[in-house]
Amino acid sequence: MKNVLITGASRGIGAQTARLFAEKGYNVFINYNLSPDAAGKLCSELTDKGLSAAIIKADVSDPDQVRSMFAEINELCSGIDILINNAGIAQTKLFTDITDDDWNRMLSVNLSSAFFCCRSALPYMINKKWGRIINISSMWGQVGGSCEVHYSAAKAGIIGLTKALAMEEGLSGITVNCIAPGVIRTDMTSHLSNEDFSALKEETPTGTIGTPGDIAGAALFFAAESSAFITGQVLGVNGGFVV
Repeated sequence: MKNVLITGASRGIGAQTARLFAEKGYNVFINYNLSPDAAGKLCSELTDKGLSAAIIKADVSDPDQVRSMFAEINELCSGIDILINNAGIAQTKLFTDITDDDWNRMLSVNLSSAFFCCRSALPYMINKKWGRIINISSMWGQVGGSCEVHYSAAKAGIIGLTKALAMEEGLSGITVNCIAPGVIRTDMTSHLSNEDFSALKEETPTGTIGTPGDIAGAALFFAAESSAFITGQVLGVNGGFVV
């Protein structure tokens, strides 16, 4: 049974990814920071079905907490085979209104966290000569989003990290890939009105809004043994919004 760690997994994309991987027979570690009740409820949902899951608290923007999280995981199992860097925050602001704290927090949670987790996960993967790292970016990391400069910059950084790390770790049997979601109906987009969603549907070639399950399915694809020859790639799961 392979071990998978999903950061920011208490809700939304992370929670649905945890469900799918658990259902497919993986041992799932559900990372959370500020939502213990949601994480606990999700874990109980899975274990009540006889699936393998555990919760683990850490602010993944803090390198010390990341080290402690991996040390705790290593005591429970041999190590992480599949790392899904999903934790993230969003904020809409005019560029001229973005404060130093806004900028630093956005990059810390959305980009530095992936660096910290990759750094802690890789020694085990390299030793085993097998691993999967799956980073969650955004279509705005590909093309840029108005009033989301700091968010777009952080998510573009995730793409750069993915491509560079894939080049470095290929000979170790480790693939590093990226998913760039489009508009997904989650808590992160709950501020959008029905009119906003209708307008976004009209801009999307499929005429639909994405679901967390769409992203979870893409992550499962990258994690598979059959995806061993796929690395350094950015998969846009956006209904054709960005091509």
